[in-house]
Amino acid sequence: MEQDRESLHNLIKKRGEPAYRADQLWQWIWRKKAGDFQEMTNISKALRSSLQQEFVLQPPAVVQKKEGIDGTVKLLLGLDDRLCIETVIIPEKGYYTQCISTQVGCPMGCVFCSTGGMGFKRNLTPGEIASQVLVAGRHLEDKGLDSTRLTNVVLMGMGEPLLNWDAVHRALGMMTDPLGLGLSRRRLTLSTVGIKDRLQEFGRSRLGMLAVSLHAPDQELRRRLMPGAAAWDIKDLISALEKYPLAPRERITIEYVLLKDTNDSPAQARDLVRLLSRVKCKVNLLACNPGEQAGWQPPEEQAVQAFEELLRSRGLTVTLRKSKGQDISAACGQLAAD
Repeated sequence: MEQDRESLHNLIKKRGEPAYRADQLWQWIWRKKAGDFQEMTNISKALRSSLQQEFVLQPPAVVQKKEGIDGTVKLLLGLDDRLCIETVIIPEKGYYTQCISTQVGCPMGCVFCSTGGMGFKRNLTPGEIASQVLVAGRHLEDKGLDSTRLTNVVLMGMGEPLLNWDAVHRALGMMTDPLGLGLSRRRLTLSTVGIKDRLQEFGRSRLGMLAVSLHAPDQELRRRLMPGAAAWDIKDLISALEKYPLAPRERITIEYVLLKDTNDSPAQARDLVRLLSRVKCKVNLLACNPGEQAGWQPPEEQAVQAFEELLRSRGLTVTLRKSKGQDISAACGQLAAD
């Protein structure tokens, strides 16, 4: 499942098969979710048998399932080397959003994030990234639900996507391919702390929308909260966001997790307004989800509302994200491949 469509065409061409065979195979894998070459009834038996001897179609295995009271589902997926990752299916009004992982663990070390507490194990391959969507689709079908309503995918699970950019780039191509999963780039969101040079590469690729995990209005606090991310000075990051390529109606999402008595004061809200004054963006606020990283708590509801209202009063577009899946440790910052 590591072949992209171009390399699959080359593979089929070397076998002396007509070019359209590659497209047929591609559709069987990504659209029809075939788990075995023998299911591909419009492919010759000889070719099916030959491919089966050399390639494996099996996506990561579901080791464990947890379902929250709000319908959120967390799947623990086992990889070939016995490491595990997590992916989350989130029910919305009329559709599903899936949160997928790009690394096993994460090297960024954000102090309030359970994934950061795992440390970094390895990068995922393109197939391991994209096939999480196949696994989620099969889960929905097994439950008698419509997998075509899985329309939104966010790269906000375990890992920093831009530190695995080559694999993520190929995986995004697999997910947006019109003969495959056919996801809209406007419904694919990549969440990053901001990796110099890779940020611009993602922007040029036009393969998804950008979300930036900021979580602090100044460099000193960001270094305390996000030691790995602070390698790129916050002023330089903001300067890059000001120049980031966007279509007329597109905006960057700025993610800001509110931590009690840490980054939630009115003064810090005003600093955030000044910092983002020239960035074409919207701010997505989320009160901290309690996790295994001890010592971090969400602010009181009144403090959250005051922070939100101050940003809004200064002209920023703000959404307050409702946390889902907290009871099964599936919410933002809680993934730890438990």
